[in-house]
Amino acid sequence: MIVLEKSPARMSHTVLKPSTTERIVLRGLDYNVRRWGAADAPRVFLLHGWMDTSATFQFVVDALRHDWQLIAPDWRGYGQSTWLNRPYWFPDYYADLDALLAHYAPDTPVRLVGHSMGANIASIYAGLRPQRVAQLAMLDFLGLKPPADADAPTVLGRWLDAQAAPPPVRAYADAAALARRLCDINPRLTPARAAFLAQHLARARSDGQVEMAGDPWHKIPAPAVYRIEDAMACWRRVRAPALMLISAQGYVLDRFGDEPDELQRRLDCFADVRVVTVADAGHNLQHDQPEQVAHALEDFLTREPT
Repeated sequence: MIVLEKSPARMSHTVLKPSTTERIVLRGLDYNVRRWGAADAPRVFLLHGWMDTSATFQFVVDALRHDWQLIAPDWRGYGQSTWLNRPYWFPDYYADLDALLAHYAPDTPVRLVGHSMGANIASIYAGLRPQRVAQLAMLDFLGLKPPADADAPTVLGRWLDAQAAPPPVRAYADAAALARRLCDINPRLTPARAAFLAQHLARARSDGQVEMAGDPWHKIPAPAVYRIEDAMACWRRVRAPALMLISAQGYVLDRFGDEPDELQRRLDCFADVRVVTVADAGHNLQHDQPEQVAHALEDFLTREPT
Protein backbone atom coordinates (compact mmCIF):
# COMPACT_ATOMS: atom_id res chain seq x y z
CA MET A 1 0.00 0.00 0.00
CA ILE A 2 1.31 3.44 -0.94
CA VAL A 3 0.65 6.45 1.29
CA LEU A 4 0.83 9.90 -0.26
CA GLU A 5 2.21 12.54 2.07
CA LYS A 6 0.23 15.61 2.97
CA SER A 7 0.78 18.46 0.52
CA PRO A 8 3.21 21.01 2.01
CA ALA A 9 0.83 23.87 1.23
CA ARG A 10 -2.72 23.67 -0.01
CA MET A 11 -3.03 25.59 -3.24
CA SER A 12 -5.77 28.18 -3.50
CA HIS A 13 -8.01 27.45 -6.43
CA THR A 14 -7.74 30.40 -8.78
CA VAL A 15 -7.20 29.06 -12.32
CA LEU A 16 -9.79 26.85 -13.94
CA LYS A 17 -9.09 24.72 -16.97
CA PRO A 18 -12.03 25.45 -19.28
CA SER A 19 -14.75 22.90 -19.83
CA THR A 20 -17.63 22.66 -22.24
CA THR A 21 -20.95 20.89 -21.84
CA GLU A 22 -23.08 19.14 -24.42
CA ARG A 23 -26.45 17.43 -24.44
CA ILE A 24 -26.84 13.88 -25.69
CA VAL A 25 -29.71 11.42 -25.49
CA LEU A 26 -28.96 8.21 -23.60
CA ARG A 27 -31.67 5.59 -23.34
CA GLY A 28 -34.39 8.18 -23.86
CA LEU A 29 -33.05 10.71 -21.31
CA ASP A 30 -31.26 14.01 -21.90
CA TYR A 31 -27.79 13.72 -20.44
CA ASN A 32 -25.55 16.67 -19.68
CA VAL A 33 -21.90 15.81 -20.35
CA ARG A 34 -18.95 17.98 -19.33
CA ARG A 35 -15.69 17.80 -21.26
CA TRP A 36 -12.18 19.08 -20.73
CA GLY A 37 -9.17 18.83 -23.05
CA ALA A 38 -8.54 18.22 -26.73
CA ALA A 39 -10.68 15.77 -28.69
CA ASP A 40 -7.58 13.91 -29.91
CA ALA A 41 -6.09 13.37 -26.44
CA PRO A 42 -6.40 10.03 -24.60
CA ARG A 43 -9.92 9.62 -23.18
CA VAL A 44 -10.70 9.30 -19.49
CA PHE A 45 -14.27 9.05 -18.17
CA LEU A 46 -14.92 10.73 -14.80
CA LEU A 47 -17.96 9.45 -12.88
CA HIS A 48 -19.30 11.48 -9.97
CA GLY A 49 -20.89 10.28 -6.76
CA TRP A 50 -24.22 10.53 -4.94
CA MET A 51 -25.79 14.02 -4.74
CA ASP A 52 -22.94 15.47 -6.80
CA THR A 53 -22.35 16.60 -10.39
CA SER A 54 -19.68 16.36 -13.08
CA ALA A 55 -18.06 19.63 -11.96
CA THR A 56 -16.80 17.89 -8.80
CA PHE A 57 -13.65 16.87 -10.71
CA GLN A 58 -12.63 20.42 -11.69
CA PHE A 59 -9.86 20.75 -9.09
CA VAL A 60 -8.32 17.40 -10.04
CA VAL A 61 -8.50 18.35 -13.71
CA ASP A 62 -6.66 21.59 -12.92
CA ALA A 63 -3.88 19.61 -11.22
CA LEU A 64 -3.31 17.13 -14.06
CA ARG A 65 -0.01 17.56 -15.89
CA HIS A 66 -0.64 15.40 -18.97
CA ASP A 67 -3.02 16.08 -21.84
CA TRP A 68 -6.28 14.15 -21.50
CA GLN A 69 -9.70 14.23 -23.07
CA LEU A 70 -11.87 14.12 -19.96
CA ILE A 71 -15.55 13.19 -20.25
CA ALA A 72 -17.83 13.51 -17.22
CA PRO A 73 -21.61 13.02 -17.28
CA ASP A 74 -24.17 14.31 -14.84
CA TRP A 75 -25.88 11.03 -13.95
CA ARG A 76 -29.63 10.75 -14.48
CA GLY A 77 -31.35 12.73 -11.75
CA TYR A 78 -28.35 14.98 -11.10
CA GLY A 79 -27.18 18.37 -12.29
CA GLN A 80 -28.50 19.27 -15.71
CA SER A 81 -29.41 15.74 -16.80
CA THR A 82 -33.05 14.57 -16.79
CA TRP A 83 -34.67 14.19 -13.37
CA LEU A 84 -37.24 11.40 -13.17
CA ASN A 85 -39.14 12.86 -10.19
CA ARG A 86 -39.84 9.30 -9.06
CA PRO A 87 -37.80 6.43 -7.60
CA TYR A 88 -34.58 5.37 -9.33
CA TRP A 89 -33.50 1.83 -10.18
CA PHE A 90 -29.73 1.56 -9.60
CA PRO A 91 -28.95 -0.92 -12.43
CA ASP A 92 -30.02 1.80 -14.88
CA TYR A 93 -26.68 3.46 -14.19
CA TYR A 94 -24.82 0.46 -15.60
CA ALA A 95 -26.89 0.66 -18.77
CA ASP A 96 -26.47 4.45 -18.95
CA LEU A 97 -22.68 4.02 -18.70
CA ASP A 98 -22.79 1.35 -21.40
CA ALA A 99 -24.66 3.76 -23.68
CA LEU A 100 -22.32 6.65 -22.81
CA LEU A 101 -19.26 4.58 -23.76
CA ALA A 102 -20.95 3.42 -26.98
CA HIS A 103 -21.44 7.09 -27.87
CA TYR A 104 -17.94 8.38 -27.10
CA ALA A 105 -15.71 5.29 -27.41
CA PRO A 106 -17.52 2.58 -29.37
CA ASP A 107 -14.46 0.69 -30.54
CA THR A 108 -11.85 0.87 -27.78
CA PRO A 109 -11.54 -0.14 -24.11
CA VAL A 110 -11.77 2.85 -21.82
CA ARG A 111 -10.28 4.35 -18.67
CA LEU A 112 -12.84 4.79 -15.90
CA VAL A 113 -12.37 6.98 -12.82
CA GLY A 114 -15.23 6.99 -10.32
CA HIS A 115 -15.80 8.61 -6.96
CA SER A 116 -18.06 6.96 -4.36
CA MET A 117 -21.29 6.00 -6.18
CA GLY A 118 -19.43 6.56 -9.45
CA ALA A 119 -16.78 4.06 -8.30
CA ASN A 120 -19.54 1.62 -7.44
CA ILE A 121 -20.98 1.93 -10.94
CA ALA A 122 -17.58 1.76 -12.63
CA SER A 123 -16.34 -1.28 -10.68
CA ILE A 124 -19.51 -3.32 -11.21
CA TYR A 125 -19.59 -2.36 -14.89
CA ALA A 126 -15.94 -3.40 -15.27
CA GLY A 127 -16.97 -6.88 -14.13
CA LEU A 128 -20.05 -7.01 -16.34
CA ARG A 129 -18.18 -5.77 -19.43
CA PRO A 130 -14.52 -6.62 -18.74
CA GLN A 131 -13.60 -6.24 -22.39
CA ARG A 132 -14.75 -2.59 -22.38
CA VAL A 133 -12.52 -1.37 -19.54
CA ALA A 134 -8.77 -0.85 -19.89
CA GLN A 135 -8.13 0.78 -16.50
CA LEU A 136 -10.29 1.32 -13.43
CA ALA A 137 -9.71 3.90 -10.68
CA MET A 138 -11.95 3.94 -7.61
CA LEU A 139 -11.96 6.92 -5.26
CA ASP A 140 -12.81 6.04 -1.64
CA PHE A 141 -15.35 3.31 -2.26
CA LEU A 142 -15.12 -0.43 -1.63
CA GLY A 143 -18.70 -1.42 -1.06
CA LEU A 144 -21.13 -0.83 1.79
CA LYS A 145 -21.65 -2.46 5.14
CA PRO A 146 -25.03 -4.20 5.12
CA PRO A 147 -27.22 -2.88 7.95
CA ALA A 148 -28.02 -5.23 10.80
CA ASP A 149 -31.75 -5.25 9.97
CA ALA A 150 -31.24 -6.01 6.26
CA ASP A 151 -34.05 -8.50 5.76
CA ALA A 152 -36.31 -8.31 2.71
CA PRO A 153 -39.59 -7.45 4.50
CA THR A 154 -37.99 -4.56 6.39
CA VAL A 155 -36.22 -3.16 3.32
CA LEU A 156 -39.25 -3.48 1.07
CA GLY A 157 -41.50 -2.01 3.75
CA ARG A 158 -39.31 1.08 4.07
CA TRP A 159 -39.30 1.51 0.31
CA LEU A 160 -43.08 1.16 0.15
CA ASP A 161 -43.58 3.68 2.94
CA ALA A 162 -41.41 6.18 1.07
CA GLN A 163 -43.47 6.12 -2.12
CA ALA A 164 -46.01 8.66 -0.88
CA ALA A 165 -43.69 11.62 -1.41
CA PRO A 166 -40.00 12.43 -1.93
CA PRO A 167 -37.91 13.37 1.10
CA PRO A 168 -37.95 17.08 2.01
CA VAL A 169 -35.32 19.27 0.41
CA ARG A 170 -33.24 21.79 2.31
CA ALA A 171 -33.35 25.29 0.82
CA TYR A 172 -30.62 27.95 0.95
CA ALA A 173 -31.00 31.69 0.44
CA ASP A 174 -28.51 31.67 -2.43
CA ALA A 175 -25.39 29.92 -3.71
CA ALA A 176 -23.25 31.81 -1.21
CA ALA A 177 -25.27 30.33 1.64
CA LEU A 178 -24.82 26.87 0.15
CA ALA A 179 -21.06 27.52 -0.12
CA ARG A 180 -20.94 28.40 3.59
CA ARG A 181 -22.79 25.18 4.37
CA LEU A 182 -20.27 23.18 2.32
CA CYS A 183 -17.43 24.72 4.33
CA ASP A 184 -19.22 23.88 7.57
CA ILE A 185 -19.55 20.25 6.50
CA ASN A 186 -15.97 19.99 5.25
CA PRO A 187 -13.44 22.24 7.03
CA ARG A 188 -10.76 21.23 4.51
CA LEU A 189 -12.67 22.97 1.73
CA THR A 190 -11.33 26.42 0.87
CA PRO A 191 -13.86 29.24 0.42
CA ALA A 192 -12.90 29.59 -3.26
CA ARG A 193 -13.48 25.92 -3.94
CA ALA A 194 -16.72 25.96 -1.98
CA ALA A 195 -17.98 28.92 -4.01
CA PHE A 196 -17.18 27.09 -7.26
CA LEU A 197 -18.89 23.90 -6.13
CA ALA A 198 -21.95 25.77 -4.89
CA GLN A 199 -22.46 27.34 -8.30
CA HIS A 200 -22.64 23.87 -9.87
CA LEU A 201 -24.49 22.15 -7.04
CA ALA A 202 -27.19 24.81 -6.71
CA ARG A 203 -30.53 24.58 -8.50
CA ALA A 204 -32.81 27.63 -8.52
CA ARG A 205 -36.27 27.34 -6.94
CA SER A 206 -39.37 29.27 -7.87
CA ASP A 207 -39.20 31.19 -4.56
CA GLY A 208 -35.73 32.56 -5.37
CA GLN A 209 -33.87 30.23 -3.04
CA VAL A 210 -31.60 27.40 -4.18
CA GLU A 211 -31.42 23.70 -3.41
CA MET A 212 -28.97 20.91 -4.18
CA ALA A 213 -29.05 19.85 -7.81
CA GLY A 214 -29.98 16.26 -7.09
CA ASP A 215 -33.44 14.77 -7.38
CA PRO A 216 -34.66 14.17 -3.79
CA TRP A 217 -36.02 10.79 -4.89
CA HIS A 218 -32.40 9.58 -4.73
CA LYS A 219 -32.71 9.73 -0.94
CA ILE A 220 -35.43 7.12 -0.51
CA PRO A 221 -34.25 3.68 0.67
CA ALA A 222 -33.52 1.01 -1.91
CA PRO A 223 -36.08 -1.79 -2.34
CA ALA A 224 -33.47 -4.57 -2.40
CA VAL A 225 -31.25 -6.00 0.31
CA TYR A 226 -27.61 -5.01 -0.23
CA ARG A 227 -25.39 -8.06 -0.63
CA ILE A 228 -21.64 -7.46 -0.78
CA GLU A 229 -21.23 -10.98 -2.19
CA ASP A 230 -23.01 -9.82 -5.37
CA ALA A 231 -20.61 -6.91 -5.80
CA MET A 232 -17.61 -9.12 -5.07
CA ALA A 233 -18.72 -11.63 -7.69
CA CYS A 234 -18.62 -8.81 -10.24
CA TRP A 235 -15.25 -7.53 -9.00
CA ARG A 236 -13.72 -10.97 -9.50
CA ARG A 237 -14.54 -10.67 -13.20
CA VAL A 238 -12.63 -7.40 -13.59
CA ARG A 239 -9.54 -7.88 -15.72
CA ALA A 240 -8.42 -4.26 -16.00
CA PRO A 241 -5.67 -2.98 -13.69
CA ALA A 242 -7.35 -1.18 -10.79
CA LEU A 243 -6.33 1.72 -8.57
CA MET A 244 -7.95 2.12 -5.16
CA LEU A 245 -7.55 5.61 -3.68
CA ILE A 246 -8.42 5.51 0.02
CA SER A 247 -8.91 8.74 1.96
CA ALA A 248 -7.10 8.80 5.29
CA GLN A 249 -10.32 10.07 6.91
CA GLY A 250 -12.78 8.74 4.36
CA TYR A 251 -15.57 6.20 4.11
CA VAL A 252 -13.46 3.12 3.35
CA LEU A 253 -11.38 3.36 6.51
CA ASP A 254 -14.36 4.51 8.54
CA ARG A 255 -16.24 1.37 7.50
CA PHE A 256 -13.41 -1.16 7.43
CA GLY A 257 -10.44 0.38 9.23
CA ASP A 258 -11.09 -1.81 12.25
CA GLU A 259 -11.71 -4.86 10.06
CA PRO A 260 -8.47 -5.29 8.08
CA ASP A 261 -9.36 -8.83 7.06
CA GLU A 262 -12.64 -7.66 5.52
CA LEU A 263 -10.89 -4.78 3.75
CA GLN A 264 -8.32 -7.18 2.31
CA ARG A 265 -11.02 -9.70 1.36
CA ARG A 266 -12.67 -7.07 -0.81
CA LEU A 267 -9.42 -5.84 -2.34
CA ASP A 268 -8.42 -9.41 -3.16
CA CYS A 269 -11.37 -9.66 -5.55
CA PHE A 270 -9.45 -7.56 -8.07
CA ALA A 271 -6.88 -9.46 -10.10
CA ASP A 272 -4.53 -6.45 -10.32
CA VAL A 273 -5.06 -3.71 -7.75
CA ARG A 274 -2.84 -0.94 -6.45
CA VAL A 275 -3.86 0.80 -3.21
CA VAL A 276 -2.90 4.41 -2.44
CA THR A 277 -3.88 6.25 0.73
CA VAL A 278 -4.42 10.00 0.33
CA ALA A 279 -3.34 11.90 3.44
CA ASP A 280 -5.38 14.66 5.10
CA ALA A 281 -8.50 13.93 3.06
CA GLY A 282 -12.08 13.07 3.84
CA HIS A 283 -14.49 11.21 1.59
CA ASN A 284 -14.43 14.01 -0.99
CA LEU A 285 -10.73 13.63 -1.64
CA GLN A 286 -11.12 15.23 -5.06
CA HIS A 287 -11.90 18.49 -3.22
CA ASP A 288 -9.57 18.07 -0.25
CA GLN A 289 -6.36 16.95 -1.95
CA PRO A 290 -6.79 17.27 -5.73
CA GLU A 291 -3.02 17.51 -6.28
CA GLN A 292 -2.45 14.16 -4.56
CA VAL A 293 -5.35 12.61 -6.44
CA ALA A 294 -4.13 13.94 -9.79
CA HIS A 295 -0.60 12.65 -9.13
CA ALA A 296 -1.83 9.17 -8.19
CA LEU A 297 -4.21 9.01 -11.15
CA GLU A 298 -1.59 10.00 -13.70
CA ASP A 299 1.00 7.66 -12.20
CA PHE A 300 -1.56 4.88 -12.70
CA LEU A 301 -3.04 5.93 -16.06
CA THR A 302 0.34 6.45 -17.74
CA ARG A 303 1.99 3.23 -16.63
CA GLU A 304 2.79 0.62 -19.22
CA PRO A 305 0.49 -2.42 -19.25
CA THR A 306 2.04 -5.56 -17.78
